[in-house]
Amino acid sequence: MASPMGTIETDTERQTKKTLFRLVMKGEWDEVVNIYENDPWAHKARITRSGDTALHIAVSNGQEETVERLVTVTGKEALEIANERGNRALHFAASRGSIRMCKCISDVDPKLVAARNIRGETPFFLAVLHGNKDAFLFLQSLCNTKEGESYGRRTDGDTILHCAIRGDNFDLAYQIILLYGDLVNCYNEQRFTPLDLLASKPSNFRSGNQLSWWNKIIYNCIFVDELKKEVRPKTFEDRNKKLEYPDTYHTCMNFFGLLWNVIPGGSAKIRNLQHKKEKHTWSVQIMNELLQSTSTYEYEFDGKNPNPLLLSYKDDETTAYATILQEYGEEKIPEWEKRETAILIAAKNGVREMVEEILELFPIAIHDMNSEGKNIVLVAVENKQSRIYELLLHRNAFNDIIFRQVDERGNSVLHLAATLGGYKPWLISGPALQMQWEIKWYEFVKDSIDPSYTTQLNKEGKTPEDVFTETHKELAEKGSQWLTDTSESCFLVATIITTVTFASSAAVPGSVNETGVPTFEEQPAFFIFAISSLIAFCFSVISVITYLSILTTRHLEKDFAHLLPRKYLLALSSLLISIVSMLVSFCSSHFFVLRDKLKLNAYPLYAFSCLVVTLFVVFQFPLYLDFMTASFSKLSRRHSLKDRAGTL
Repeated sequence: MASPMGTIETDTERQTKKTLFRLVMKGEWDEVVNIYENDPWAHKARITRSGDTALHIAVSNGQEETVERLVTVTGKEALEIANERGNRALHFAASRGSIRMCKCISDVDPKLVAARNIRGETPFFLAVLHGNKDAFLFLQSLCNTKEGESYGRRTDGDTILHCAIRGDNFDLAYQIILLYGDLVNCYNEQRFTPLDLLASKPSNFRSGNQLSWWNKIIYNCIFVDELKKEVRPKTFEDRNKKLEYPDTYHTCMNFFGLLWNVIPGGSAKIRNLQHKKEKHTWSVQIMNELLQSTSTYEYEFDGKNPNPLLLSYKDDETTAYATILQEYGEEKIPEWEKRETAILIAAKNGVREMVEEILELFPIAIHDMNSEGKNIVLVAVENKQSRIYELLLHRNAFNDIIFRQVDERGNSVLHLAATLGGYKPWLISGPALQMQWEIKWYEFVKDSIDPSYTTQLNKEGKTPEDVFTETHKELAEKGSQWLTDTSESCFLVATIITTVTFASSAAVPGSVNETGVPTFEEQPAFFIFAISSLIAFCFSVISVITYLSILTTRHLEKDFAHLLPRKYLLALSSLLISIVSMLVSFCSSHFFVLRDKLKLNAYPLYAFSCLVVTLFVVFQFPLYLDFMTASFSKLSRRHSLKDRAGTL
């Protein structure tokens, strides 16, 4: 086997490697330092299959004191040793985020900040990739602006700004924008700028998150500071340095900190909401900074074709520009630049904040189109982004033009609203409700545009109605089957309740006198029994009849809009009322039997008897709530939007 010096390893050298590996695995770092001090060959000994030295492993494990001792006895040549992935000691230190290790290594050889691994990543780049802001601020102080922009790119065209935004490290992204503003307009070989990446992450914006009413109250009470420029990294001493406050102040702070941590669940929920609000606030701040510097909408004098965005500097062989130029040639660059703009990506993902801000700064952006000839209206409707569509409806400028746009296949806004598609943002359960929301969405778009669109044909000769029927055929069948299966189950329960309540209403508790009047007529419990048994019987009969109507009628496509959901809602409401009434009737009738024997102990027995039925009602309530919302709301509630994997 060859040694680091390119010669054949001796038995002594092989033994040194084995000893180093054993000591490193056991964490006996003092012994490792002794070997480094006594054997210069050990400085370059690769002791793992991936070609790592003992110094590499020490840095990876965060052994800061050991690293300082090892660096002291090694020279520049040992620090320049890279493993099979091209990573040197400074790469590991930057990935780890240790300023102390970065400093001790860069003090020996400052040029290592420019060293690249096989992916073209410098230590400067890796500090950002792993979200280490302090390490980034330290390393950027070792290079000028031009060098930093070059070191901040890797082979696939990703810049440090791409990585910071992709990793949701917005405080780091803010510092990068202030230090290296030209990176705002660079894009990678996937044709994404930093602004595009931000637009593809709706979960980072308030419009992409749904909060319950109590979480909204807490959310609105949380204050988040805006990001500010940081001139130097925080060292270990800075982070642990206590402010010079009186001892009583620290005692109070410790007490409230302890109280905060012992509140069960509360502190975790608040911290989660705090984290969300930080993301939402800082995302908007980053968005505003990016839009102030973007060149996407710097149009040439002819009023068309925005200036091409920078892939990076053409003289940098590690950039995406060089990669594309080498693989496709210069004639392919214009075709490569046919890309979705940030406003189209934001509309596709429902990022209302970005759409509003771009239209405010660059009104001409409303005419942007993607490679399929779809403008912002068509993209929003295709992806069922109702809030974006409503925003565009309420804007006065260019509305008539953009709403008349058709794509390359001749599909109008109504054709796309009629298409089922794969993205379903509605917060609903079951195919029947999904079908209802699809109809509501189609009707909403239909009512908002000119009636002539209903008969317009696309290039396949289909009207919007034809497209809707064709694409929703399978969903309608699933919805019909779901309604049938659910109705059959509930029909059985309702029939049993009808039988039981009919029998119980005919059996009067106690006896009757010679005139046929019940002996317990004057008792409040008897009155409750009589009313509840009657209610249970009547509503169970209504439920049976309604479920029977659902089971015996055809389920036409148009019936999913109102008729079928409201029938099911009536049947389910009647069933729940009959169950509760039957339970009340049962407890009131047994009151006469148990009141003298169990007295107050009868009430826990009643509560236990109600438990099973109560659980059934609780389990059915979410479905009931969905049907209530679906039947009486104009448009649907939406779930919190997730970042779609196919976007990037």
